[in-house]
Amino acid sequence: MSTAERSVAAAMGAALDVERVRRDFPALHQEVRGRPLVYLDNAATAHKPQVVLETIQRYYAMDYSNVHRGVHWLSERATEAYEAAREKVRAFINAPDRREIVFVRGTTEAINLVAASYGGSVLKPGDEVLITEMEHHSNIVPWQLVCERTGAVLRVAPIDDDGNLVLEAFERLCGERTRIVAVTHLSNALGTLNPVRRLVEIAHAHGARVVVDGAQAAPRLPVDVQALGCDFYAFSGHKLYGPTGIGVLWARRELLEAMPPYQGGGEMIRQVTFEGSTWAPPPARFEAGTPHIVGAIGLGAAIDYLQGIGLEAIARHEHALLEYATEALAEVPGLRIVGNARERAGLVSFVFDDIHPHDVGTILDHEGVAVRAGHHCAMPVMQRYCVPATARASFALYNTREEIDALVAGLHKVRSMFGR
Repeated sequence: MSTAERSVAAAMGAALDVERVRRDFPALHQEVRGRPLVYLDNAATAHKPQVVLETIQRYYAMDYSNVHRGVHWLSERATEAYEAAREKVRAFINAPDRREIVFVRGTTEAINLVAASYGGSVLKPGDEVLITEMEHHSNIVPWQLVCERTGAVLRVAPIDDDGNLVLEAFERLCGERTRIVAVTHLSNALGTLNPVRRLVEIAHAHGARVVVDGAQAAPRLPVDVQALGCDFYAFSGHKLYGPTGIGVLWARRELLEAMPPYQGGGEMIRQVTFEGSTWAPPPARFEAGTPHIVGAIGLGAAIDYLQGIGLEAIARHEHALLEYATEALAEVPGLRIVGNARERAGLVSFVFDDIHPHDVGTILDHEGVAVRAGHHCAMPVMQRYCVPATARASFALYNTREEIDALVAGLHKVRSMFGR
């Protein structure tokens, strides 16, 4: 983003002129089934501003080359842009060192990397990994796999009926055998915002390392890994208004330096012979092969865009939308909101007890309203609340109150179609 673009973005960010923001997103200006698109599926993936699309196109058209491996001008230019994106990520989450930023495919790969490399090297039979009942499958299954391989035990801290983590139970479960604590910053199924700093303090008091799934938090809230005090933080580019197939793992440098490689191949080595190989220092050690170069560059452009607007302004806007939506949905007869935690952000999940969420989502789609219907890769949450699935409306910086009104009108139509 140019200096002029940043100045414009900063000016509009003070008041968050949503209509002006919306003009930056081409995908929003279309009709779905003859109706204006109302896109409320941002927790699954967010649309991309024009500056990100142009950055991607420009790299492929003018700067395309592999990074780190060439002495020619295009390779040098591509490498400069790729590493500049790493620095943008570092600043975005206030990491101490750009060498602590590892580019991966997304939050899922980041957590798998930590589970396989760090978890696989430190966990022993009888050790414990502590997660919570509200986790996404990506923060459950990798720990199950590493526990099966190492003989470690997976423990689960419960949530209450409102979707709050039961802190007293978490403290009881986090003990002398706990080696790793893996928690979501912001639940993708309930919108619960966890007290990560407090959880880190509890875990560190027992010598455990903390992995934070930041997939939903990073697009919505200012993230400062040093203030949080965690040891690993992961997030995805496509939820942050950037490309798919790119994500970030931040980890403390001393941990990365002690971790074995997750994958083998080019770029992650120092020396290779048939007798054996030695590894490059991080982050290269964990970026085997040709990386998703344009994904990282596009993510850097998305970060520029968001910082121009201001994460604080975005958080305030989305919080206002959440409050408005919660009040409006509560007035829909027969609708029940699932999850009413003390601290929430970004989304609201709901059900009609006698109408399947898939039917809700399908009817809303015919009204031009896009929501997510399903278990949201959080089956244990659905089991906790004894529902097969929920419908979920999730918000972004470009959503408006009028779009929430369209959602509510669509939900009234859902009821009428089922004779309710």
